[in-house]
Amino acid sequence: MSDVQKKTDAHREFLELLHAQQVWDVGLPAFDPAAAPAAPLSLFHAWFAEAVAAGQVEPHTMSLATADGAGRPDVRTVMLHDADERGWHFATHRTSVKGRQLTARPYAALGFYWPAQGRQVRVRGRVTPCTPAESSADLHARSTGALASALVGRQSEVLGSYEELGRASDAAWRRAQEEPDAEVASWTRYVVEPQEVEFFQGDAARRHVRLRYRRGAEGAGGWERELFWP
Repeated sequence: MSDVQKKTDAHREFLELLHAQQVWDVGLPAFDPAAAPAAPLSLFHAWFAEAVAAGQVEPHTMSLATADGAGRPDVRTVMLHDADERGWHFATHRTSVKGRQLTARPYAALGFYWPAQGRQVRVRGRVTPCTPAESSADLHARSTGALASALVGRQSEVLGSYEELGRASDAAWRRAQEEPDAEVASWTRYVVEPQEVEFFQGDAARRHVRLRYRRGAEGAGGWERELFWP
């Protein structure tokens, strides 16, 4: 069998596997947008709790999209640290790729996907760094492993070998255990201040519900709500 035929067969197998996956062909919760609250935060809290109750794996993870200096998009998965009246919170090293991107272009988009209930939540807005005190409290509220990872630092730098990472990680773990209050100057908590928040409820008949909250005109306060075609 030629290499070309092997690649063709491998691609065919991939497509068969891809097309065999089901999407929302099961019962999903109903969502009446007319009954939604006036602001998005309480609805997000309710949907998050319902995702946890439905057994959704890692509902607190989200995609974080930023843009580099040339305006090219970048995306990765991070952990939600809070969602309050200020916005949606996460943390990273300000010296990382995403940290540098946010310094240059302080806007981002977040995406939550909870397939257990066929739901998505999208958030877009300006990103603001929290105070050093808030960033320090964020770091020390986390596990020893999280502190050790932060102490390693050098996020997104080129790694010479996996053994090098092992040595740095071992040293960071020892320090995190010996100095649980150790500071990491680059660790920064950020908050995405929402200008738009969209709630997407999947439907087995493909009559998906999309409800977007959008900040009112400057000075008007409050939120405007509108439905989108799926």
